[in-house]
Amino acid sequence: MYNPTVARLTYRALLGRRRAAILFVLPALLIVISAAVRSFSGADDQVTADLLGSFALATMVPLIGVIAGTGAIGPEIDDGSIVYLLAKPVKRSTIIVTKLIVAIAVTMAFSAIPTLIAGFILNGNGQQIAIAYTVAALVASIAYAAVFLLLGTVTRHAVVFGLVYALVWESLFGNLVPGARTLSVQQWSLALAQKIGENGVISSDVGLPLAVTLLVGVTAVATWYAGQKLRTLKLAGEE
Repeated sequence: MYNPTVARLTYRALLGRRRAAILFVLPALLIVISAAVRSFSGADDQVTADLLGSFALATMVPLIGVIAGTGAIGPEIDDGSIVYLLAKPVKRSTIIVTKLIVAIAVTMAFSAIPTLIAGFILNGNGQQIAIAYTVAALVASIAYAAVFLLLGTVTRHAVVFGLVYALVWESLFGNLVPGARTLSVQQWSLALAQKIGENGVISSDVGLPLAVTLLVGVTAVATWYAGQKLRTLKLAGEE
């Protein structure tokens, strides 16, 4: 279910000069902001949780997920070069799983690592806040990569829809509208962070059992449906 050649091509596409530059912007901004906040306000647990929750988890992780998830397959479908890959003797389910693994790895690397660094800068992992939000970022990366990879297979406007989802649903409604929080990847991952921290600073509107169920379910369904869409994509000359 994993093809090294497909993975290498996908990594090359995602980490090209232009896309890599975009991927580095948000993590660098998070670290710079964290250093500035620490210098002005000192180590403060609530400030740390607020910054990691509102910027890292609610904004940075989904946006990086959009770039990695849609970029893993969307451009190939848009420009038609996917037909060369589909013509190879590689199962289409293997292509999807391989691209998902690459998208997850890239999303994790550019979101979880900066979140950990920012957490240590802000309060030295006091109250386990840095570790808690890092785990949340890792888990959220999996779900976001699957959802945005699916978007890349079903629409040519995957980036636009992904940005709307990331900025409007996750960043805005996911923080402000109580009902929307239940259907937010951010809140599902926060349930894990809350369990790890157990400090009263981190909270989620979703219970841990439901959060885990939804994270696994959404990831599995999105991956399966992306495979189905790729399987029904016809090559020239196919009946």
